[in-house]
Amino acid sequence: MQGKSNHTLFAAVDSTANPAPLGLLGFGMTTVLLNLHNAGFFALGSMILAMGIFYGGIAQVIAGIMEWKKGNTFGTTAFTSYGLFWLTLVGLLVMPKIEWIDASNSVAMGSYLFMWGLFTTVMFIGTLKINRRLQFVFGSLAILFFLLAIGDWTGNSAITHLAGYEGIICGFSAIYTGLAQVLEELNGK
Repeated sequence: MQGKSNHTLFAAVDSTANPAPLGLLGFGMTTVLLNLHNAGFFALGSMILAMGIFYGGIAQVIAGIMEWKKGNTFGTTAFTSYGLFWLTLVGLLVMPKIEWIDASNSVAMGSYLFMWGLFTTVMFIGTLKINRRLQFVFGSLAILFFLLAIGDWTGNSAITHLAGYEGIICGFSAIYTGLAQVLEELNGK
């Protein structure tokens, strides 16, 4: 005689926090600070490098891992990649200073930034299905990478300064987007 199954199906509910604001704020604040340097407001120093390692780098990688847990491929790819961008950028700046390896020349740095521009352009296309705020963040970031690449390739400091101002706008747009998500969630929107 066969008995009835007493198995009940349970639906898993994701009650974890939204990691996107953390990633957007880590990206945005670090981007503003680096681009204040690019615009000529202050020299590159430990403050920017520390932000690049810890908030732009590690915090974004953590946000990317949290997005993976939520099943968000776009968020995982974006936050993990840009977190690792910050860590590689700091490595490119610091490793020559501690004499681990020679510094990259302007052609190599321009190529590095150009590749990030290509990646960001494709990610921008992905935002066309999300929202206008993220479209602005990714669109302005693609422009920033291409301007920085051109600045390195040409050695034209005016282009790098222009990129700095554009990067400040890009960074603040990410800060706005991250804080908007926090406040919208707090207000039940």
